[in-house]
Parts: sequence; structure tokens; C-alpha cells
Amino acid sequence: QVQLVESGGGLVQAGGSLSLSCAASGRTISIYFMGWFRQAPGKEREFVAGITRSGGSTVYADSVKGRFTISRDNAKNTVYLQMNSLKPEDTAVYYCAGYTQSGSYYSDKSYGFWGQGTQVTVSS
Repeated sequence: QVQLVESGGGLVQAGGSLSLSCAASGRTISIYFMGWFRQAPGKEREFVAGITRSGGSTVYADSVKGRFTISRDNAKNTVYLQMNSLKPEDTAVYYCAGYTQSGSYYSDKSYGFWGQGTQVTVSS
């Protein structure tokens, strides 16, 4: 059983930066593709970024490409999301998750364990 705990969220002005962390415990996450998702009020949860087990490859939603960077440190059992040039539309609860099901990396249905989320609010 893997437990995930996100941290690093907060309130930031548009154009600012935040760095999110997702610390895992209970089991190594090095064997999992990991993803970050977000959910804004009244909207469905959406894929933000994903990273392969080794960290050698990453994928991003078009809306964050060039602004966000996902990374991981398997020795620390932690996944990160560096968010730059933040926009008000990035406001959401951000979740990290582990890919456990066959299917699209972009679908939250493919992920079997989740953190509790961390709130990111970007003011204009």
C-alpha cells in the first residue's frame, strides 16, 4: 500500500511560481509511472503531467507545456511539480497519483492510488 502526501500549495500572484512535492511512503514508487492531476471547482479532474519510472521521459497537458516541469527522485520516493508563469486558470487542487491500470496516462481511471491534494490559488 502506497500513501502519497502532497505539499507546497498556496496563494501566489499571476506570473509567480510554486513548487509542489509528493512524498510517498509504504512502498517504493520507483516501479510506477507517476502523474499530477488537478481539479478546479465545478470541473472534472484533468491530467497535468506524467513521468516514467526512471524519470527519463515526461508528458504534459498542452495547457501547461513550457511552464510546468515534473521530476522525481526515486531515492527520496518523491515526485515534484515545478510551476512557473502561473495563471489564474491554474487555480485548482493538485493531486499526485500512481499509474496502476492499463490505459491512457491522461485518464485518471488508470491511476490506482492518490494523495489528498494540495490547493493552488493564483490571483490576478
